[in-house]
Amino acid sequence: MSSRGALRGLASGAPPARPSDRMPDFAAAAAVASRTVADWPADRPIRLSKKTSNLFRYRRDAEAALDLSAFDGVYWVDPDIRRAMVGGLTTYEKLVARTLPHGVSPMCVPQLRTITLGGAVTGLGIESPSFRNGCPHETVVAMDVLTGTGEVVRAEPGGEYADLFYGFPNSYGSLGYALRLEIEVEPVADYVALTHVPCTSYTEATAVLTQVARERTWDGLQVDFIDGTAFGPGETYVTLGRYTDDPGPASDYTGMQIYYRSLQQRSSDRLTTHDYLWRWDTDWFWCSRAMGAQNPMIRRFWPKSLLRSDVYWKLVALDRRLQFSARLDSRRGLPPREPVVQDVEIPIEALPEFLEFFDREVGISPVWLCPLQQRDPDAYWSLYSFDPSKIYVNVGFWSTVPRTDGGDPEDGAINRAIEAEVTRLGGRKSLYSTSFYDRDEFYRIYGGDDYWRLKQRYDPDSRFAELYDKCVTPV
Repeated sequence: MSSRGALRGLASGAPPARPSDRMPDFAAAAAVASRTVADWPADRPIRLSKKTSNLFRYRRDAEAALDLSAFDGVYWVDPDIRRAMVGGLTTYEKLVARTLPHGVSPMCVPQLRTITLGGAVTGLGIESPSFRNGCPHETVVAMDVLTGTGEVVRAEPGGEYADLFYGFPNSYGSLGYALRLEIEVEPVADYVALTHVPCTSYTEATAVLTQVARERTWDGLQVDFIDGTAFGPGETYVTLGRYTDDPGPASDYTGMQIYYRSLQQRSSDRLTTHDYLWRWDTDWFWCSRAMGAQNPMIRRFWPKSLLRSDVYWKLVALDRRLQFSARLDSRRGLPPREPVVQDVEIPIEALPEFLEFFDREVGISPVWLCPLQQRDPDAYWSLYSFDPSKIYVNVGFWSTVPRTDGGDPEDGAINRAIEAEVTRLGGRKSLYSTSFYDRDEFYRIYGGDDYWRLKQRYDPDSRFAELYDKCVTPV
């Protein structure tokens, strides 16, 4: 296959305005990537090489992996047409650093700095504007995808590869990798003003989330962001944010102060837009406490530049590999702990029932709540479909749970119970972490025949691992 023949329907990628990074010529870089896949040994699975990861499916390192680092950067940003062209390996930290000086931001910036744009689209992402803007994949205009055949195709709505455009989200690299994406951006203000609404029951919190997600206002003011933090059955805070250019002081949660604790301490707040976007990253929501980073004596000497999610993730991965915590618990006579690291989407009317189940059967707190609704009701995202008429709530929980039943954490009993409850309530579960579905149930939920049609067209020789094997089967 010639390099020229392998590049199907690609746009020139010439910046209409305001170039950002110095990026290599896209066509030349894509041709190299195409040849690499076409020449890859048939008996060796293709995996992506990345400097960072936000996955919690632990796998053995591949002996060789596909290097797509040439697609790390921003080709251009144009605030006038509200578009940006971005390499698929670009982190949101780098992307935001390029867009904010132009007064714009991606329409949905996931919480953690090192999530890549391509990763958020193929693996799904969410954040507090998702009630109005949907998820990152819903803001993509077009993308150039490297497929399992070695071809690079331009997937966009209504084009020759529209099936890939709508089937790429939630495919987790099993159909190909996004090399370049054109995305929508939106204007931003200098600050985000926050109101923390205290709720004394899950029913009350659900009512507030539902009202604001539908009306997009609160106390007569526009609401641009919604999320919530549940500390327990009687203590939930729904946080409402709105853009503002009004001058005034702003809080700083990148040092000694901890953002999630502020929800319990004040009814209103104000952050720069930059700091709002990364408010959860400094302490990895609240997970940094497991590393001691919230202890004031330790935090005082912890370099500020290392208060960030990718540092904590590496510490967790190291502990997982060395089994240090498990061995220490065993010596102390404590029961083994099952990792329960999940994000699930629940229909909003079923949220109180799910949270009551979760408190009773799991007991992790806090948990994160983030409402979302499909942005275009006519779109059908074949591998992660929602009822477009419904509001859903992402429930995020990330910790370990002691197995006091004497069971082996490897059997995933707690995670299996959560999966069953999510399915019973008509929800969905994100696949970035451990899953235990059997194959038939998995494909009934995540794409079924649509997935296999895409797999046959874009990776007929299974150069990339099958979705089920990537997300469920231990490798």
